[in-house]
Amino acid sequence: MTTFYTTFESPVGPLLLMSDGQSLTGLHTDSDKQRPVMRPDWIRDEAAVPFAEVIAQLRGYFEGRVTEFDLPLAPNGSEFQLRVWRELRGIPYGETISYAELARRIGRPQASRAVGHANARNPVSIIVPCHRVIGADNSLTGYAGGLERKRMLLAHEAKHRGMRDEGREARGKSNKGQLSLAGM
Repeated sequence: MTTFYTTFESPVGPLLLMSDGQSLTGLHTDSDKQRPVMRPDWIRDEAAVPFAEVIAQLRGYFEGRVTEFDLPLAPNGSEFQLRVWRELRGIPYGETISYAELARRIGRPQASRAVGHANARNPVSIIVPCHRVIGADNSLTGYAGGLERKRMLLAHEAKHRGMRDEGREARGKSNKGQLSLAGM
């Protein structure tokens, strides 16, 4: 499989985007503990699918306009990891849940530690929002991109969620904030 890559300068630092030419396979911060080592056979190609759409949606996210990503995704992981990552997409924008709650949601209430390990290995951060999972005591725990980035992402979403909710309430509409990602 050919790996295409590009980078995107974001408010939380440079992001490495990876693609198989059809779907996004990775999104990593520069300090991501799970960031793969770049290989000589990787091809830098800003025009590779789906980079233009990923960058457009990330810009919208960081500007507070996008709360739902709609992108083709193809992360590589075990069946259990994929199950956890699919469930992460159901955590509403601007909200958090605990690792124990995530384990309960996938039907494995005793597996919160395994869920934490799968969460830490999420190869498509931000878009698959592993930053929305926190400790049972509401503490910020573990984030492959660093706790300061996790704090920044959660603060960003809380700020923009509040602004969106106020505008929707004034118009008599609700904000579901559900993520709907294609391809995963």
